[in-house]
Amino acid sequence: MGLQKPLLDSPTTDSSKKRVDQEDGNQMQQSNGCRPVTSAISQTPPPCSVCSENGNCQVVRSRTKLMKILMENKRSHEVETIFDDMIKEGHRPSLITFTTLLTALTVQKRFSSISSLVSQVEASGIKPDSIFFNAVINAYSEAGKVQKAMETFWKMKGSGCKPTTSTFNTLMKGYGIAGKPEECLKILDIMFQEEEAKPNQRTYNILIRAWCNQRNFAEARNVIYKMKSSGIRPDTVSYNTLARAYALNGETIKAEDVILEMKNLNVRPNERTCGIIVNGYCREGKMKDAIRFVYGMKDLGVPPNLVVSNALLKGFLDINDTEGVDEVLVLMEGLGIKPDVVTFSTIMNAWSAAGLMEKCSEIFNDMIDAGVKPDIHAYSILAKGYVRARQPEKAENLLMSMRAASIRPNVVIFTTVISGWCSSAKMENAMRVYKEMCRSGVPPTTKTFDTLIWGFSEAKQPWKAEEMLQLMEEAGIAPEKSSIELVADAWASVGLTNEAERVVEAIKNQVLFYESEKENDLLMDTSGKSPKQRFTAFCLAPLPTASHDGGLSIATKKKRSTIGSTEFSQNSKHIFPYSCRYRWRTSSIWTKQYHVHMGRYGTPNSCRLVFLN
Repeated sequence: MGLQKPLLDSPTTDSSKKRVDQEDGNQMQQSNGCRPVTSAISQTPPPCSVCSENGNCQVVRSRTKLMKILMENKRSHEVETIFDDMIKEGHRPSLITFTTLLTALTVQKRFSSISSLVSQVEASGIKPDSIFFNAVINAYSEAGKVQKAMETFWKMKGSGCKPTTSTFNTLMKGYGIAGKPEECLKILDIMFQEEEAKPNQRTYNILIRAWCNQRNFAEARNVIYKMKSSGIRPDTVSYNTLARAYALNGETIKAEDVILEMKNLNVRPNERTCGIIVNGYCREGKMKDAIRFVYGMKDLGVPPNLVVSNALLKGFLDINDTEGVDEVLVLMEGLGIKPDVVTFSTIMNAWSAAGLMEKCSEIFNDMIDAGVKPDIHAYSILAKGYVRARQPEKAENLLMSMRAASIRPNVVIFTTVISGWCSSAKMENAMRVYKEMCRSGVPPTTKTFDTLIWGFSEAKQPWKAEEMLQLMEEAGIAPEKSSIELVADAWASVGLTNEAERVVEAIKNQVLFYESEKENDLLMDTSGKSPKQRFTAFCLAPLPTASHDGGLSIATKKKRSTIGSTEFSQNSKHIFPYSCRYRWRTSSIWTKQYHVHMGRYGTPNSCRLVFLN
């Protein structure tokens, strides 16, 4: 079969992995506030005479060596600075310099800079070698732009550089990331036509992983058979990949059968192999099989370790099997396995979920006595447990304990503590914690404000709930539809349906206007303050004092109880005003004042909102 360019489709990548949004590298860099890699080259410093004459400049060699050292020490973010300084001094980068920079940008996932950097090399008149071509192919593959990687491959062959086994492996990895294992087979066919590039273990393992990611176990096994027939012995990675795919598919029994195949081929399972099996059985709730396998690990020559023990412990806790938990702890002690923060946190979480906070606190204290330092997750478990147990004062006390332990509370813990006070309708305390969060430099999220809105609703103070929308805007967060719906619920819960309808009508007509400006002078408001200055002033400004009648509303309980019981995620969407602003806009912006006679609920109040006409 003659060598022809295969018709390979453009890849589609998972957004949680590698992603490239634009082809123009400099536009992407600038829109993200990052320095484009061409910034230094755009200047015109006096050229280095040595670089101009023979290109064998000592400065370039030493700086390039420094760039490599930074890469080895996982300090890739400093590489570009060295490169820029070299350019500013009038030196001409070598091909090795460009290759090192490209590798650094790939590690940082700054894939949008790939094209511009390749263009720089071409413009400089430097002829790329196979190492540079491989680096470009790897960058495009990691970015999920496999079509670009293939174009680079053919350009590489056209320039006379011979692709290596690593080149083909990288291309196959790219198609595996893109979820197209059938295209990997085309790459393998091209590879077989090359005289100097032959498939190795990594080649087949990449192909096995690609099929496993698609849950196509038959094809994955075919790769193993093909591997054997070609004279290449499958290794532990080959079988671990297959076993993990079975376990994730809920077929751990088949994953355990993989170990039998390994033994027949004298391939020794490792700790990762056993961890895959134990975790699989625990996820399926088959704890008898899990503990059976753990006791049999000695026969495999792999004694149970801390990771396996923690997985087993969590499995028994998930099904509330206290005898099983005790058995695991005894097993750990007998094997000399010392528990870590994950071990203690796993047990704490089980007691906390069961509402047994005394036992949860005991485990926390045991962890400290054992010399294991609690992490922020351990404190989060305690805080959430105290809130569930209607003990918000204990949850708030944890904030002080964390500072004493030099652990900075995050927005999750602050919001959890706030929810505790909101559940008790003690909004003065909730707002106090909110103020402390702002003073600590922890930006609130939409979840934080939704919790406060819900709290004021429970405290029968819908006008305060509506004031939170203005507070959100001042904090640089755009109120979402769900937030405004909570305000409407708050009005409805006290019988003021007209006010609830007014808020609902605003939801239907609202338009969210987004402005994203990086320049500080463009971000000034009418007071002449930057977003950072406005946020600082906002944090230091006095907050309104909340009051309540101690009653708890049960209206619209389903929607609002969700906020009170939700395990808050640190990944909640929020916009911090350092980079952008949100505003409510109308065809003619206006402020609507309204006065509501609240009767027994309170005094007439005035709140400001901006709606779309």
